[in-house]
Amino acid sequence: MLLVIDAGNTNTVFALFDGARLTGVWRMLTGAQRTADEYAVFLKSLMREAGLEPRHVAEAILGSVVPDANFYLLKLCREHFGCEALVVGSAGVKVGVRVKLDRPEEVGADRLINAVAGAAAYKPPLLIVDFGTATTFDVVDGHGDYCGGAIAPGINLSLQALHMAAAKLPRVAVARPKKVIGTGTVGAIQSGIFWGYVGLIESLIARMQEELGQTVTVIATGGLAPLFKDAVPALQHIEPDLTLRGLYLIHELNRKT
Repeated sequence: MLLVIDAGNTNTVFALFDGARLTGVWRMLTGAQRTADEYAVFLKSLMREAGLEPRHVAEAILGSVVPDANFYLLKLCREHFGCEALVVGSAGVKVGVRVKLDRPEEVGADRLINAVAGAAAYKPPLLIVDFGTATTFDVVDGHGDYCGGAIAPGINLSLQALHMAAAKLPRVAVARPKKVIGTGTVGAIQSGIFWGYVGLIESLIARMQEELGQTVTVIATGGLAPLFKDAVPALQHIEPDLTLRGLYLIHELNRKT
C-alpha cells in the first residue's frame, strides 16, 4: 500500500491507497515538534482500527508546505514503515504539469498537487479553489499548464484575526447566517465573513475567467467547500480528496519513469 502525507499549515492528512483505491484518511494538527514516534502511535492505531495492517505499507509520498515538519514525517516513513518517502518539490521528482510562473520555485507544493489532480479529473482550463488555512485560487490553462492564481487569507484565519485584534468581538464559528443584515454581534460577524467570502470567491472567479478569455471548469476542495457550494453556483464540483488524489498520481508518474 501507498502512504500519502499532505502536511498543511493547520492539519496533516494521512491516507492509504491500495492501488488506486483510497482506503483510509486520518487528520491531526500539524506540529513541527511532533516526533516520528508520536506520528506512528497515532497513525498505526487508527489504521488497525480501520482493519488495515501497517506492515503492508511499502511506499510513501509527502507533499508539504511546512518545511519544519518534514524531518520527522520522513523519519516516520523510514523507521516505522521501512520506506523512503518521495517528496514533492525535491530535485528529480516529476509532477506532470509545466509551471508557467516568473519564479516557478515559489509555488507551493499543495497548489501544484491540486493542479495535477484537477487536470486528471476534468478537461482544462480549470480554476481550483482550495478552502484551507489560506483560500487559494489556481488556474490550469487549456494546455494543462499551471499558470498562477491568487491567495487570500483563509476563512478561519480571518475569524481568528478579528477576534484577536478587536477586544469586544467574540470568537465565532463560520456559518451561513439566515440574514445578511445581522441583528447581533455574532450574526453580524458571520454575515461579514460568509457573504464577504462569497463576494470574494465570485469576483475572483469572474475576473480570472475574463482575463483568460474563456470559460473554465471550477473545482472546490478543502473542508469548508461544501458550505459555500449552494451560495456560489460557480463552484461546479466539490472534490474533498483532491490533494490526496494528486499525491497518488504524482507517485504513479515517478514510479513509471
